[in-house]
Amino acid sequence: MCKTIKQLVVFILLLNLSIALSQTKKQQNDTINTEVVNVIKPYTPKISDAFKIKETPSVDDAQTTNKKAVEYNIFSIPVASLFTPAKVKAALVDRAKKEKLFHNYASLGVGSFTTLLGEVYLNKVLSNTQRIGGYINYHASQGGVEDIALDDDFSDAKIAVNYSKNTRDLVWNIDANFRHEIYNWYGLPDNVFTENQIAQIDPEHTFFTFDVGNTLQFEDRFIKTVRARYRRFFDDIDSAENNLIASTDFSIPINRYNDLKANVGINYLDGTFEQSLNASQEIDYGNLIANITTTYAVEIDNLNLNLGASVAYLNDTASGDNDFFVYPKITATYKLVNDVLIAFAGVEGELIQNSYYGFANQNSFVSPTLTIQPTDQQYDAYIGLQGKLSNNTSYTVKAAYVSENDKALFTANPAVSNASQGFQFANSFTVVYDDVTTFSTLAELDISLNKKLNAVLKAEYFLYTTDIQDEAWNLPDIKASLFLDYQINNQWFAGANLFFIGERLEQNFNTGTLIDITTLERFFDVNAHIGYRINQRWSIYAKANNILNKDYERWLNFPVQNVQFLAGVSYKFDF
Repeated sequence: MCKTIKQLVVFILLLNLSIALSQTKKQQNDTINTEVVNVIKPYTPKISDAFKIKETPSVDDAQTTNKKAVEYNIFSIPVASLFTPAKVKAALVDRAKKEKLFHNYASLGVGSFTTLLGEVYLNKVLSNTQRIGGYINYHASQGGVEDIALDDDFSDAKIAVNYSKNTRDLVWNIDANFRHEIYNWYGLPDNVFTENQIAQIDPEHTFFTFDVGNTLQFEDRFIKTVRARYRRFFDDIDSAENNLIASTDFSIPINRYNDLKANVGINYLDGTFEQSLNASQEIDYGNLIANITTTYAVEIDNLNLNLGASVAYLNDTASGDNDFFVYPKITATYKLVNDVLIAFAGVEGELIQNSYYGFANQNSFVSPTLTIQPTDQQYDAYIGLQGKLSNNTSYTVKAAYVSENDKALFTANPAVSNASQGFQFANSFTVVYDDVTTFSTLAELDISLNKKLNAVLKAEYFLYTTDIQDEAWNLPDIKASLFLDYQINNQWFAGANLFFIGERLEQNFNTGTLIDITTLERFFDVNAHIGYRINQRWSIYAKANNILNKDYERWLNFPVQNVQFLAGVSYKFDF
């Protein structure tokens, strides 16, 4: 036991000695010399200083397990329900009673100054593709203009028939018209002729018009429309005029989206007047106009352009003269604010075929002694804006500048010495031609409220410049109009038309001598009507014209009737 204790004490002493020697040796080897380190710039790490571990550790599992597929099964179990949904009722909508449309209409009215107004529209459906119709209109008055010496009665009768056929590839329309008109040259100048001379005047003048026309419209064809019309116009003083107008519209594909539009047409006119104003010599006239017009539409975002031109050939068949004319046909629209505000502009021109028929429709008191020649409208340049102020109100404003060579102007005829015809007493009108430029502005407002009230207000201002003539005879400086239609209720309806014409200048002749230049005063004409629908077929109405009772002069020495009243009845029916 003592021996074992001695051996343990010796082992512990040797172990302590060994540890002490190791610590001493280590201290000698770990000695570090002192040094100074100067840091010039702090370390800024960069991405390039980093390195990527290129080794990917591999996992060597002792056992690899596969995923097991999981299957889901849904078991539908019926469950009894006592819930009963409530029945939904459709909302009630007030449906207006469908108004029956009739194919035929007749109206008859009588009024002051022994006025008679009657018209009949007839339409018959022959089949799903064919229709035939007709129209008769008669308007006459026994006159009644105050303080005139000659008869002032008039009558205007029209008869028209038409036939149309509409198939999948073709629409065909043909119509024929006849018109008979009687007017009187009642506008004698004051204090010029004696009672005996006036008693010898026969102022009555009668016009006759017959025309027939045909239109063909094609679907999916190179030729789109073919039109032709022949008109014969003559009077009771052996004046006669023939007019043939024909044209064809083409559509030439240029690419997938655009076509080149083309129109080729002719307008042939010839006529004869039995005599001139001062002599018994006959007046012959005739013009052939052939034209080709092409337009190409371009659409760029909100900009729509129509680029084109027209070439016209004129042959004066009476004199043998020939000439060519070239006109622009350029229009553009730009949507500034979608459909709320649109700007538009254009430059267009044309060769206008004047005729005895056209002049007589503008002024029924022309003499059958006119000079007939076309008007060269070199260009009509315009710019404007159109848009909406609200869903019910739209407007248009426009400014235009027009240059016309040989523009026709109405002016009074002088009296003829030893006059024998009813138009030779300074009571008729002729036309003179001059180069005229016209600057104009236009403003138009269109209002539609609840499909009951419709109103259109329009006003225009004109400024003329002439070359040879002293003034632009009989052309007004201001024109304005207001059209009103009001559906009061299902039975009552009313409306009004108001016209304002500004001052016009006219030459005032005596027996071949110009007395002065007369200013025709501006006038304001107010007309109104009211009606009542008794039932679907019958209606009654009343009209009043020139309500302000003004005896204004539409033409020099031609005052109009004072206030006029007319009442009538209309009837709709089917055969």
